[in-house]
Amino acid sequence: MNETYAQWVRGVIGRKRSHARTIPLFDSSVPEPANLLQQTIEDGFRRPVTSRYTSAFNGGNPFVLELLATRYELPREQIICTTGATGALSLICRGLLSKADHVIVETPGFDLFSELARSAGAHVSYFRRAAEQGFAANVEAIAQQITPDTKLIMLSNLHNPSGATLSTEELNALVELAERHGILVAVDEVYSDYAAPLVSSKAAVGYSPNFISINSLTKIFGLSTLRCGWLVAAPAVIEPLRDLSERQDFGISNLAHAVAALVLERAAQFRAVGDAILRPAREEMVRRFDTWRSRGLIAGELPEFGCICFPKLIGVRNTRAFSEALLAKSNVIVAPGEFFGEAGHVRLGFGRPLPELVAGLDALEEALVEQGHRRPLGIVG
Repeated sequence: MNETYAQWVRGVIGRKRSHARTIPLFDSSVPEPANLLQQTIEDGFRRPVTSRYTSAFNGGNPFVLELLATRYELPREQIICTTGATGALSLICRGLLSKADHVIVETPGFDLFSELARSAGAHVSYFRRAAEQGFAANVEAIAQQITPDTKLIMLSNLHNPSGATLSTEELNALVELAERHGILVAVDEVYSDYAAPLVSSKAAVGYSPNFISINSLTKIFGLSTLRCGWLVAAPAVIEPLRDLSERQDFGISNLAHAVAALVLERAAQFRAVGDAILRPAREEMVRRFDTWRSRGLIAGELPEFGCICFPKLIGVRNTRAFSEALLAKSNVIVAPGEFFGEAGHVRLGFGRPLPELVAGLDALEEALVEQGHRRPLGIVG
């Protein structure tokens, strides 16, 4: 399949605009907290304008950097602010990889990892996070992919698309592997705050100088509009990345990152808005998963944390076709597993207001029941 996930999303957003009642169960964050965001901007930009509105050109907004340095308990010199987490991932690949390098990427996973690595000229191979093993990161499977040219491992925590959490044991095993072979590990942690501090508040960068943490305000706060991301790494890793950023990156918005500083100063308020939506939504998903599994409609587990899941649809091999049929009939959008490297699954984003979520899940359930009776939707061959 040549179409990327980003291209597919652009297409469905265009179709969503033409159908006002479309329910986006592909969204992987809570909704934007528009009212609180408006109040925060009004408070910060009435006269006198907030001191947070300053240049972000030299490595990032200084107030954002200080807040992040406090969070990670690291010097601000080990942090680079970027235009979203995508900007951080791109900087890592552009700054650390060359045509001679080999990169190991998780599958199923976010296709942007391999897209960016290949754009830097690197060769990419994959290790599987198997559904049958709860999408765990099998370090032995990673080790089997290592070659003398392996430079970087890329994975996510919480796992995108399943929402599975990397255990402390998995992380420690990965530390041993990476340090033994002199390999860097980039961990996309944009969903990790859904688990912290209930699991661990320790970011990947805190485990090893070989680890790089990537994060943003997009998933936990629903603030993709601010395009505020960052990466955190050891001094030896951050230096070439900062050098490249200073030479090539001009896109960070002073205004957006000033608002980001105000948001981080009110982090508890913004988190509370998302939690108020996610709490009843998760209760509904628990009930649905139990029902669907008992009826033989899906297989898999609902992850303990976050707002995404990746169930297997029983009897459906072509989930792209299933998704298209669901959209055409019910105006409900789910993300086909093909875009994550695992046909037969769909990624569901359930961080939606409860009435909208229930309506979307009702339509999905109806399609799954019809599929079980007729078996035409999404079946190949």
